[in-house]
Amino acid sequence: MTRNQGRHRFSRRTKLTAGVTGLALTIGLAVAISTTGDQGTAQADGADISLFVDITTQQRNVNAPRPRRGASTGTFTVDCGRNENGHFNPDNFIAQPGVRNGAQHLHDYVGNVSTDADSTDESLLAADTTCKNGDKSTYFWPVVRIDREGEDEEPGEPNNAEVECPDVKRKLRDVPQRARGEVDRQLRALKDQVAEANAKLKGAANVDDPNFVNNSVLRPLRDKRTATIERIADVVDRFGQRPRGLRRLAPCTVKDGDANDAQVAEAAKEAEPDAPENGDGKSGSDENELPGNEGEIQRPEVVDITFRGSPVGKVKAMPQFLRVLYGDAKVTTNGTRNARNSWTCTGFEDRVLMNKYPICPEGSKVKRVHDFAGCWDGQNTDSANHRDHMVYANERGECPNGFTAVPQLRISLTYDIPRDVQVAGQYAVDAFPEEEHNPFSDHDDFANVMSREIMDRLVQCVNTGRRCRE
Repeated sequence: MTRNQGRHRFSRRTKLTAGVTGLALTIGLAVAISTTGDQGTAQADGADISLFVDITTQQRNVNAPRPRRGASTGTFTVDCGRNENGHFNPDNFIAQPGVRNGAQHLHDYVGNVSTDADSTDESLLAADTTCKNGDKSTYFWPVVRIDREGEDEEPGEPNNAEVECPDVKRKLRDVPQRARGEVDRQLRALKDQVAEANAKLKGAANVDDPNFVNNSVLRPLRDKRTATIERIADVVDRFGQRPRGLRRLAPCTVKDGDANDAQVAEAAKEAEPDAPENGDGKSGSDENELPGNEGEIQRPEVVDITFRGSPVGKVKAMPQFLRVLYGDAKVTTNGTRNARNSWTCTGFEDRVLMNKYPICPEGSKVKRVHDFAGCWDGQNTDSANHRDHMVYANERGECPNGFTAVPQLRISLTYDIPRDVQVAGQYAVDAFPEEEHNPFSDHDDFANVMSREIMDRLVQCVNTGRRCRE
């Protein structure tokens, strides 16, 4: 176990499903990996030790342009939490809309609570947010994990298997007032069904038998949830628009079971084509391991989301629904043109940014700094390659001809990773299989769903040189 408070222990045991969530994901990933890289490479544990560098040996490479007269020197910081609600999934609605597990690695979300592969401008606008000021924007990046080889549960541990199910309530948007009473009753029924399944699981002596788990616990639970979810859809349909996609939320999983990969593969023969993805949306699970991306997810100790100005003049408002990418998740395939140096240590942010994993001195913590592009083409909220509409200023802070400065987003993520883990090379960022956890593949995504009122406050704050926090 690590020493960090608030972290969650991840078993190497693969989850069981009836229907089935994790199994459908495993099957899909096996197909995807066979077309993108070597299966053995995809399953490799951790990053190569050569990718870890003592930051104190690195020379200064951060040189920010000096502000000119009339520069917009203010900042606007949004408090959206640290993903305390456990919103993880392997989707990317910007780069691969509608594709479940399109990223093949897990993303960590703050802001909009509904973000998944099916997100649209309309669904994001209708959803809730973790941001204290009501900012409904979505901010997401690949998780960092610790993977201590060989560390697992000791034999003889008590049965800690637990049923987990997709959150149906989170997927219900705009429930008509006249339907809410019955919908709430059915949602309580869903909770009771899970509690009943957990009681059966806790009392079982053969929880490590995938046939027992599927046949006696998960399949009956799936059938009950299917019927209840159908009743929810029917009652909403009577008073408004029938919700779509709820049926795929019926299958549940078991986490911290004791089945090995061979047993799970055998149980996968029962998988349904419409089973939901593991980690879909706001998951109550800490079991979000994917092939090639395993270990204990490290929730950032600090998530700092700050918008900054331009060193050469004032900034203009971003348009609502603007999409902006940071870095390149496929740097090995695409080359380094869009890749960015992201890694540093606290106390070194203004001096050194690396494309390697840092080994920090005692008292310093691992940090990722993601500076998004801040020059907009003035017309488009997205582009075919998701990049041409937003570009970086030059080394003097000037936007190219035809582009105008908008507030530049910086997302800083600080992690309390034990130094022995750093030295041993036992932490890494989630990545596409072919990247083999390359730290240069670090990336970040942002979609602006701020109201006009919030954006106006942001621009005024930045342009007048103030330091605002909301």
